[in-house]
Amino acid sequence: MSLSVVVPCYRSARILPTLVERLNAVLPGLHPDHEVILVVDSTDDTWDVASELALKYDHVQAIRMARNYGQHNALIAGIRAARHERIVTMDDDLQHPPEELPKLVAALTDDLDVVYAVSEVEEHGAFRNVTSWGAKSLVMGRTMGIPNADVLGAWRIFRTFLRAGFDQVSGPHVSVDIVLSWTTTRVGSVTVRMDQRQEGRSGFTVKSLVKHMVNMILGYSTKPLRWVTWLGFAIGLAGLALTIIWIIQYVRGETTVAGFTTLASLIAFFSSAQLVGIGVLGEYLGRVHSHGMGRPTYVIREHITRGQRIERR
Repeated sequence: MSLSVVVPCYRSARILPTLVERLNAVLPGLHPDHEVILVVDSTDDTWDVASELALKYDHVQAIRMARNYGQHNALIAGIRAARHERIVTMDDDLQHPPEELPKLVAALTDDLDVVYAVSEVEEHGAFRNVTSWGAKSLVMGRTMGIPNADVLGAWRIFRTFLRAGFDQVSGPHVSVDIVLSWTTTRVGSVTVRMDQRQEGRSGFTVKSLVKHMVNMILGYSTKPLRWVTWLGFAIGLAGLALTIIWIIQYVRGETTVAGFTTLASLIAFFSSAQLVGIGVLGEYLGRVHSHGMGRPTYVIREHITRGQRIERR
């Protein structure tokens, strides 16, 4: 099947020619119909280099964003512009060696729709690896219920028909991996070699990680609202237990402050009632939020009509 390679580009003017040259050496062997889509998301001279490459090679597209929107937003722009049957997304810093692309393409077998590349050896430090695992496994896996969250990464291949799931997605906090998880459960992984960053410094910081996790939880999940409801019930049960203890103490004459039992019990019960009430209101708001986040009602894989098969690309 034909192949589109989408590369979000940020301050990578010096390295883009090498990346495209290495892709040009690999892609013809994978399929004669292929393209490279360079999505420039920075305001430096990266666009000048990308546009020159697009004018030099017929199979290279260059897309210039109006301003810096972020990696996932740039990916969405490139994904929507892709013309072939499979889409590969990869970084622009050569941490994802083009020579490893055949492994990724071969791993997308008929029973899978998405395949993520997993590094043979962790190329980052211990702190980066631990925090990345926490973001994937705890936030995206357990909190958001995304299967195979531990293998998610920027280097992925998926079938282009899944792009239908992106149709209603909008706003500044889009996540490609979450949207893909909405469209299919046929997700796999393959082990590949990954290299060290060739140039520049990573934008990864604790601040950016926390911001990304908060955006994912609040932007794509209503669980925080449900946590408030459960917290209200928990406080209510704790308040009931304390009320029983306070009543026993009052009967025994162990309470020396007048009105303490009544006041403490009312505070506990009203605190619980308030949190439960907020949780119930949150459920309704959460349903409105769920409709607004652009989650697709369905995505069609194949369609047969009047004896003809229509496949989504």
